[in-house]
Amino acid sequence: MIKPYLYVDKTKRKGRGVFTKEKIPAGTLIEVSPVIVLSYDDTEIVDKTKLHNYIFLWGVRETRSCVALGFCSIYNHSYDPNCEYEMDFEADTMSIKTRREIRKGEELSINYNGEVTDTSPVWFDVKRK
Repeated sequence: MIKPYLYVDKTKRKGRGVFTKEKIPAGTLIEVSPVIVLSYDDTEIVDKTKLHNYIFLWGVRETRSCVALGFCSIYNHSYDPNCEYEMDFEADTMSIKTRREIRKGEELSINYNGEVTDTSPVWFDVKRK
């Protein structure tokens, strides 16, 4: 399930991103998408490819990864995201929910660290303090 008002478009500095054609209230579930779970060995292989930038660690111990279908892998990172994601390890799905009201035309973002308040530098931002 992906809300019909979401769309993917080019951004100025981040390649592609997910945007909205409508205002979205805070607390709205905007996407539930299946994932393809990769084994530890497959994760090591994928980590050496361009797909590294599009996978998520998976499982309670994060020993595997997943490729999220839908728009999940297209949301850009923010240390103050307007959305958050949740993983359902039993159903093999990821959900995206808004944290605050989103304006029409605004880009939606998630924190790649998993926790919305985690400001640890992500792999492409290691110089950040």
